[in-house]
Amino acid sequence: MPIASMTGFARVQVRVNDQISYTLSLKSVNHRFLDVQLRMPSGLDALELDLRKALKENLVRGHVDVTLSVERTAQTKSGYNRELVAGYLSAFSEASSEYGLTGAPDLNVAFRLPGALQADARSDDDQELLAASVREQIGPLVAELKTMREREGASLADVLEETLHRLAEATAQVAQLRPEVEARYQERLTQRLTAAAGNEFSRQRLLEEVAILVDRSDVAEELARMTTHIGHFRELLVAGGEIGKKLDFLLQEMNREANTLLSKTGGVGGKGTEITELGLAMKAQIEKAREQIQNIE
Repeated sequence: MPIASMTGFARVQVRVNDQISYTLSLKSVNHRFLDVQLRMPSGLDALELDLRKALKENLVRGHVDVTLSVERTAQTKSGYNRELVAGYLSAFSEASSEYGLTGAPDLNVAFRLPGALQADARSDDDQELLAASVREQIGPLVAELKTMREREGASLADVLEETLHRLAEATAQVAQLRPEVEARYQERLTQRLTAAAGNEFSRQRLLEEVAILVDRSDVAEELARMTTHIGHFRELLVAGGEIGKKLDFLLQEMNREANTLLSKTGGVGGKGTEITELGLAMKAQIEKAREQIQNIE
C-alpha cells in the first residue's frame, strides 16, 4: 500500500444540461484527523451527506475543503414579498403621522429587508439532476485526489529515505569512535579518582568503580536502539498505509536516543567531540524528518 501525503487537489467541471453547469473541487492539507468542510448551495442537504460519506470511506486524515459552484444560464424572474413590503410602507406611514414627520418611504430600504426580494423557486427536477450528476462525479474525483496524495507521498518517502541513510551513517561513525572514547573516558576518570582518593582506596577498588561509571556512560545501547528504530522506520515506509502517527512516535524515540548519547559523551574531549558533532547532526536529521511526516496520512 503506497504512502499518502495529506496534500492534494482535484477538480471537475460538468455541464448537466443547457441551463445548469457546475465546478466541483476537492482540496486537502494536513490535519490530525479527517476534517471535511463543504461549501455548496443551499437545498442540497442529502447530497452533502453523500459527499461526506464518500470522503470518509476513502480518506483517513487531512483537512478537506469541498466546493460546489453552480452556474445557471436560464434567466430567473425576480419578485418581491408583497406582504413584507406593505408592512414596511404601513409602518412608515403610521410613524410619520404619529410624530408629524414628512418624507416618502424609500423602496431601496424596503428591498434590502431580509426576504423582501424573491426569485422564482428553482424546479425540483433541476436540483435532482444536479445532485445526481455530482454523485456520479464524486467517486472519480476522490480517486484523482488520492492519486495526487500518493504521488506526493512517494516524494516524501524519498526524502525520508535519504534522511534515514544519513542517520544510519552517523550511527555507524559513532560506533567506530566508541571504543576509543570509552578508553579515553576510563583513563581520565581513573586519573581524577586516584587524585581525589589518594591512598584511601586500593587501585583494584578504584578500577572497579571506574568500570561501573564507564559502563553507565557507554552508548552501545543507544546505538543499538537507534539502529533498530531506523530499521523499523524503513519497514513502515515499505508497508505504507496510515503510518504518519507511527513515524512520529518513532522519531520521538530516536530523538531521545540522540539526547542520551550527547549527555553521555559530553566533556570527554578528543574523539568525544566528534561524537557530539555526530549527535547534533542526528538531531538535525530527525527534526527534518519530523517536519516531513507532518504531512503523511
